[in-house]
Amino acid sequence: MSKRTRLVSLLVLAIGSPALAQPDPNQTQPTPPTEPTPPTPPTEPTPPTVEVVAPPAVTVEPPKKPDKKDDKPPVHAKWDATLYGFAELDIINDSTQGFGELAGGSAIARPNTYAGDHGQTTYTTRNSRIGFKVAAPEVNQIKPSAQLEMDFLGNQPPGISEASLYQNPTFRVRHMNVKLETPVVDILAGQYWGLFGWQSTFHPNTVAIQGVPGQIYSRAPQLRVSKTIKGGDVDVEVAVAAVRPVERASQTPDGQAGVRVMLPKLKAWHTGGSTGTSLDSAAIGVSVLGRRFTPPEFSATPGKQVSKNGYGVSIDALIPVIPATKENHDGALTLTGSFVYGAGIADQYSGFNGGVGNDALPQPVPAPMTPQTYTAVLDGGLALYKCDGTPMCNATLHPIQWTSFIVGGQYYINKMVWVAANYSHMSSGNAHLFGGPTKVFDTSNWADGNLFVDLTPAVRLGAEFSWFNQTYVDTTDATDYRGQFSAFFIF
Repeated sequence: MSKRTRLVSLLVLAIGSPALAQPDPNQTQPTPPTEPTPPTPPTEPTPPTVEVVAPPAVTVEPPKKPDKKDDKPPVHAKWDATLYGFAELDIINDSTQGFGELAGGSAIARPNTYAGDHGQTTYTTRNSRIGFKVAAPEVNQIKPSAQLEMDFLGNQPPGISEASLYQNPTFRVRHMNVKLETPVVDILAGQYWGLFGWQSTFHPNTVAIQGVPGQIYSRAPQLRVSKTIKGGDVDVEVAVAAVRPVERASQTPDGQAGVRVMLPKLKAWHTGGSTGTSLDSAAIGVSVLGRRFTPPEFSATPGKQVSKNGYGVSIDALIPVIPATKENHDGALTLTGSFVYGAGIADQYSGFNGGVGNDALPQPVPAPMTPQTYTAVLDGGLALYKCDGTPMCNATLHPIQWTSFIVGGQYYINKMVWVAANYSHMSSGNAHLFGGPTKVFDTSNWADGNLFVDLTPAVRLGAEFSWFNQTYVDTTDATDYRGQFSAFFIF
């Protein structure tokens, strides 16, 4: 068979062959060759199974309320300490000249004199005050505490400039004492309000810097023992005090004693001074003062002492005509009052002596080139020598007698605004005997009206108009009119 014949035969077979015909859909087709599969990368080993356990339930307690003492200002001390006080600006206009910012019982310039016919305006911050109260833990039923209070009304050296007086004032002590409260009695040792007049329970309400004319206003170093008997409806306090002697050279301390009756269920909304507002119990108090004067005899060269007693009685009251509560004092009306009778008690008032003085010391014959003088050791206005009119003088010592009363009312329109008014009168039975009639006054009258506004619990504004009047022994009346505006930041 030739090659051509063989090729034709193969072609015929290929066309007619089932393998080259239309493929059968039911017949499995051979899998075409595929590209080689890339190697599988190695996998990390499967971590072991970890059982998750729910944490135990945690109870969250509500935060505890802070202790009450945490609400106090952030003052840190070894024991419990409280900081208090106020910053004060006073703008004062007087119709006469001579008064300081604290007028007190100072003499008014007489009319038809330069000072009496010209006025003055004063700007001052000297009455600003700062204080601390410190309490230690109770031990053996004894509660110890201390008070340290100062202001800037201290004595200034004479002859300084007015800029130094008002812009660089002297820091001074007001209160400096320790107190021990026990189940039996309370003991106070140090400088504090005088027990005479039961200060400051019955102080009036004024914008003016106290003490005002006719107001018992004094502080002194003392040792005081007191006891308060609580009866529910009526409380009674009894106290006695040994106080700094009236003269440094004396060996006898002043003695003061008092009884105060309080009605704790009858409350008065009371502002003492200009910043001390509180809810106080209705009260009436009686107190007495006894002292012994022992100055040198009335001589240029004394060789012995002369003794004389001084005394005082004070009756004081705080009356809530319209009572108040801590939550509400709108419409509250409170009256204050004090009546005082005594001799040798001028220092119990502020800046007061009535202008009195000792008689002139008799001069030997022939008269020396340098006149002989008597050196007084008592503060002015307390007790003075009076000659009997003979050439030898034969002077006797006389405590200067004074009678005074002061009454006041304060009405609270609402929590922010209130008004106050006061009146005082003073007179003496023997001041006219001691000194020149143009220098001594034996009658004093004073009245004022006040408006207070609390802008915030810390910021208080006050305005006052006051009338001062004194009658000199020669019957001349001296008068001063004072207007005052004050701003306080109380802390």
